[in-house]
Amino acid sequence: RMLLVVSGLPGTGKSAVARAVAERTDAVHLSIDPVENAMLGAGLNKDWATGVAAYEAVRAMAEDNLSLGRSVVVDAVNDSEAARDTWRNAARTTGATVTFVLLTVSDPAEHRRRLEGRERGMVNVAEPSWDQVRARATAFEPWVGPCTVVDASPPLNLVVEQVIAVVA
Repeated sequence: RMLLVVSGLPGTGKSAVARAVAERTDAVHLSIDPVENAMLGAGLNKDWATGVAAYEAVRAMAEDNLSLGRSVVVDAVNDSEAARDTWRNAARTTGATVTFVLLTVSDPAEHRRRLEGRERGMVNVAEPSWDQVRARATAFEPWVGPCTVVDASPPLNLVVEQVIAVVA
């Protein structure tokens, strides 16, 4: 059983890559944003606590699937060590191995184009502006421990192959 955590700034392709990797490896795909969207839709406040609760809800689902013997692919920004510890703890609790992949887009103009062109259908989670993503990049905590950085600029199928190679 593996726990693969696909991380990166908004607009780097986390969800598309994670979903495709999960499909190719017969793993369960779990994503933070739809959970947070549902929580906000249920009336919770848009604040730090709700964001943490979304991570904890996905962690609980990941642990449940890992304990059933399923591999899990999570997509989340994971811009802090506290967020990353969520997945380290899930792996430790279930005896699974955890692998982190950090997606980047090497060309800022392409990253911005992807961010501003996406339509995810989230009613309660607003799309961040380019300025918000750049500010988040500045605040992104340095990674402690192993993490493979993958440039998500190439076509999706090539990025998916790279990510699969990391966990193979």
